[in-house]
Amino acid sequence: MIEVTSQDARTRGIASIGSQPIALAAGALVMIMLGVGSVALWRAYTGTSPEQDRIVAARQLQVRAAQASEQLVEKTKGLEATQQESIDQLQIVQDQLQTVKRLLSAQQADAKRLSEQVSGLTEAIDGLRQSFASAQAPEASGAPSTRNKSIRTRSHATRSARRKHARARG
Repeated sequence: MIEVTSQDARTRGIASIGSQPIALAAGALVMIMLGVGSVALWRAYTGTSPEQDRIVAARQLQVRAAQASEQLVEKTKGLEATQQESIDQLQIVQDQLQTVKRLLSAQQADAKRLSEQVSGLTEAIDGLRQSFASAQAPEASGAPSTRNKSIRTRSHATRSARRKHARARG
């Protein structure tokens, strides 16, 4: 009897496989075909395929991207309108500020002119006071009684005018 060791069995098995490469390739091809067929049957039976799911998902992403793009365009237009309104309002404020500056400078010019006029009038009044004081100084030393007399005469004339007016009323 011949005893076969495990080492010899392995060598013979590999040798027998190596001697029939066509059979080995045919077996592998059959296994691959069975795998592909089972995948095709499974897809046909369930009605879904990963490619279709990927296409649907890609289309949904495209729709979402388009919606996001439209929203961005709308928001951008809104920001542009708001920015333009702000620019317009700023221009109005600048125009008003220029008007206020012009009015303020005109008021300052008027105030300066009036101040100069008041100064001129003050100088004129001071001049009149001085001339009046210098004119009264020689009279006061020469005729004090005439001055008092003229005051009495005016007072007496005023009283008699009041009496006549009171008689005419009553």
